[in-house]
This record gives sequence, C-alpha cells and structure tokens, in this order.
Amino acid sequence: MTRAETVSDRIDTARADLSPTEIAVGLAFAAAIAFTLVFLQEPLVHDAMHNFRHAAGIVCH
Repeated sequence: MTRAETVSDRIDTARADLSPTEIAVGLAFAAAIAFTLVFLQEPLVHDAMHNFRHAAGIVCH
C-alpha cells in the first residue's frame, strides 16, 4: 500500500525543485490574490477570484 502525499511532502518537494526567485514570485502572487480578495468583496468579483485560484491549482478549502 502506498502512502498518501501530505502537505509536508509537497513543501519538501518545492524546496528541492524551486529556486529562491521562483518561491518569491509564487509568494508575491499569492499575496496579491489575498490582497485583492480582502478589498474586492463584491460577490461576483470574489467568486471569480475564487474560481481563478482553483484553476491555478491553489487549494483554499
């Protein structure tokens, strides 16, 4: 039986595979999305950003 991949496994893989610049860009992108969602609470915009996060592969719930 194989072991399920965990968040910790994904973090370890990211540390091994990504450069510091790629990590910084990813964090900046995530921060920009979070900032936008905080100030754009219009339901249609909020839902669109939520769907975009899922399309980008970001798990939020």
